[in-house]
Amino acid sequence: MAELFVTNYNPNFTGVSATAANVIRQQRRRYELAFVGQPLPGCPDPITPGVAHGMSRTAPEGRPFAIWHVRRNPEMRSAIWLRDIRRAPIKIVFTSAAQRLHSAYPRWLISRMDAVIATTDKAAEYVPHVRAVVPHGVDTEAFYPAKDRAAAWANLGYGGTSGIATIGRIRPEKGTDVFVDAMLRLLPERPGTVALVIGRAGGKYESFLKGLKGKVAAAGLADRLLFPGEIPADKLPMLMRSLSLVMQLPRYEGYGMVPLEGLASGVPFVGSETGYYRNFSAQGRVGAIVPLEDAEAAAFAAQEMLDRKNAAAAARDVALNSFSATREADGIDAVYQSLWQG
Repeated sequence: MAELFVTNYNPNFTGVSATAANVIRQQRRRYELAFVGQPLPGCPDPITPGVAHGMSRTAPEGRPFAIWHVRRNPEMRSAIWLRDIRRAPIKIVFTSAAQRLHSAYPRWLISRMDAVIATTDKAAEYVPHVRAVVPHGVDTEAFYPAKDRAAAWANLGYGGTSGIATIGRIRPEKGTDVFVDAMLRLLPERPGTVALVIGRAGGKYESFLKGLKGKVAAAGLADRLLFPGEIPADKLPMLMRSLSLVMQLPRYEGYGMVPLEGLASGVPFVGSETGYYRNFSAQGRVGAIVPLEDAEAAAFAAQEMLDRKNAAAAARDVALNSFSATREADGIDAVYQSLWQG
């Protein structure tokens, strides 16, 4: 009988999905775990919410209750219904990364949690019932440096001798336009470098994407600033370790996993002043932080970071020693144990 139920109801692979998968791959070694909802790479085969509800009607052997660990509104709602209406012997843990006030409905859902884990001190200011601040960690077994970065990049077939990428949804909030503007400044100075915008626009953001492509074409850089679209989650580690630099320039970010995945792959980063990026940077050793919406500063920082010696080895060390998924799983386990022990 499962003692821990971890949920993922969103069929799309998002930042929340990535952080959940990193931890689940650690937790499956520690607990009798049931994974509920939509599949994630490297995680156990999921069961349906209905099956999970049925399994939760009795307490697991040796535990006073099972724990449901949830990360989204529908998952909170499902667990609350199970606990409060079906009277199942469970406690609910919610992870919160948002560094701003939730709207009214999520605030009510969060108020019903038995424990909240915030990913940063700032996120903890916006939610009740915080038991611990536990930064997200990266799976350092999935993300690791290439033995030959130049060969790894060449094998991807994008051309050039080295690569830079921004990864995530294509929209203004994510600063995709800031990245493009920075690359229009940088690429003419680095003839062998190719830049990638990895992600999808979708819906109302298709016109935004079209405008960015038009700007790139007008600059004569359509063969070096590419828009490959979204890539499968299981292909991301291979892409990441082929890069020479990751650039994430959002106008807002709750946490931001992409720089961490880069660091674990031996890739330094340039990030905007948001999310947890400054903490990842190790006082500027492996990451450069630039003001919001400042494409010129981002291009300058990228030039400097690309020329820095020994950044790759330092990047890997920061990920291993400060931001591994194992450390995150340890922090989460302390919260579980405090609940189980009453």
